[in-house]
Amino acid sequence: MRLAKLFERSAPPRADLLVVGLGNPGDGYADTRHNVGFRVANALAKRARAEFAIKAAESRIAEGTVGSTRVAIARPQTFMNDSGNAVRKLLDRYRIEPAQMIVVFDEVDLPLGKIRIREKGGPGTHNGMKSIVAAVGEGFPRVRVGVAPTDPAAEIGDLAQYVLSPFNADERAEADRVTQRAAEAAEVAIRDGVRRAMDTFNADTPGRNADARVDRG
Repeated sequence: MRLAKLFERSAPPRADLLVVGLGNPGDGYADTRHNVGFRVANALAKRARAEFAIKAAESRIAEGTVGSTRVAIARPQTFMNDSGNAVRKLLDRYRIEPAQMIVVFDEVDLPLGKIRIREKGGPGTHNGMKSIVAAVGEGFPRVRVGVAPTDPAAEIGDLAQYVLSPFNADERAEADRVTQRAAEAAEVAIRDGVRRAMDTFNADTPGRNADARVDRG
C-alpha cells in the first residue's frame, strides 16, 4: 500500500489536451478586456468541474475532464508579454506537443461578442501570442475573443490603455455572454475537434479592422 501511494505521488501529471487562457495576474487586471482569456478559462473550468488548485509551470492550473478527454486549463502568471515562458513549461509538464494546446485570448480586431477559431497561424498584433509563438511555434489552435467596440465608427484611442481598461457598464452583459460562448467553443473543440468548433462558431464572426497592425501589451 505504501509503495502504491508513493507511486501515485511520483507519477507525472497527465492531460490529453491543454487549454491556456491569457491574461495578467492580480486583482487590478481581473475585469479588463485584456483578461478575457482568464475569464474564459474560469468558465471552462466550471464546465469541467475543475478548480485552479495547482500552482506549477508559472501558472494556476485546473485539471478535469471534458467528455472522455483529460484537460489541463491554465492561467499563466507571468504577465502577458512573457506568456511563452509559462506555455513552454506547461507543455513540458504534461509532455504534450503545441498541437495539443488551445490558446484563448482577447482580439481587438474583432468586435465584442464575436469569436474566431483558427487551427494555427501567426501571432498577429497580440504581444502574448507573440511571446508564445516565439517560444513554441505557430502550430496550435487558438480562440480569439473580440473586445473591440461594437460600433465600427467608434475610436479606440490608445490601444494599450483600451485593452487594460475594464468593460463599460453597457458592455458587461455582452462580455459575460461572449465569455460563456467562447468557453462553449473550447468545449466543442475538445469534444469534437477544432474543425467542428470552427464550423459552429466562426460563421457569424466577421472581423473589425482585420488589417490593423498595432502592438499591444
